[in-house]
Amino acid sequence: MGKIIAIANQKGGVGKTTTSVNLAASLGVLEKKVLLIDADPQANATSGLGIDVDSVEMGTYQLLEHSKTALETIISTSSPNVDLIPSHIDLVAIEIELVDKDKREYMMKQSLEGLKDKYDYILIDCAPSLGLLTLNALTAADSVIIPIQCEYFALEGLGKLLNTIKSVQKIHNPDLDIEGLLLTMFDSRLRLSNQVVEEVNKHFSDMVFDTIIQRNVRLSEAPSYGESIIKYDAASKGAANYLNLANEVMKKNKEIV
Repeated sequence: MGKIIAIANQKGGVGKTTTSVNLAASLGVLEKKVLLIDADPQANATSGLGIDVDSVEMGTYQLLEHSKTALETIISTSSPNVDLIPSHIDLVAIEIELVDKDKREYMMKQSLEGLKDKYDYILIDCAPSLGLLTLNALTAADSVIIPIQCEYFALEGLGKLLNTIKSVQKIHNPDLDIEGLLLTMFDSRLRLSNQVVEEVNKHFSDMVFDTIIQRNVRLSEAPSYGESIIKYDAASKGAANYLNLANEVMKKNKEIV
């Protein structure tokens, strides 16, 4: 039985998509079967895996409006063991279209039923908002990874996200768990980066991943080539960080997966 993990934070630019793509690729090379769902209208996870966004005819939009089954929207990628449900700019419209639908928060959950047996991990790359798209992802997920940038306003908005998670647990998904807080864009030379790590560990000690994602030029270059860091430069610091994270996630879930 697989596990569904949403990667969420309503702040933009914290490393959600970088984490989604590279965690998926790392789990894939560690021989886990992975499905990545791009639930962000910006479709960066789709292009980050080398898929031409303009050529996408079916994806998360059709999945959420139930015009296609999950199996019909899945495409394979050049990343070993990684499949993708792609996104497209048309996903922007879904929040408006779902707004008067019955059980609108459960559209993704319903669509993914039956897929958990086919994958070890299903990762959902969420949009940088707490709208209906993210709500659907959190309702469908077993747990959530929250990337936190090692910068000045790191903890700003985190309380809001944790409150949203609490209300999802209360109303829609009592089994939703926090997989962990992931510190990203860490620069050991900056005192601020070190202070953020200290601060986050002080407040959330047991919820924080041991792995810290460091600032890495290769990591920021990889998406422009439509490749994960594993494919782009397996010897880079970024690749090592994400492989460590994948190992940590697998270790945490050894009872489940």
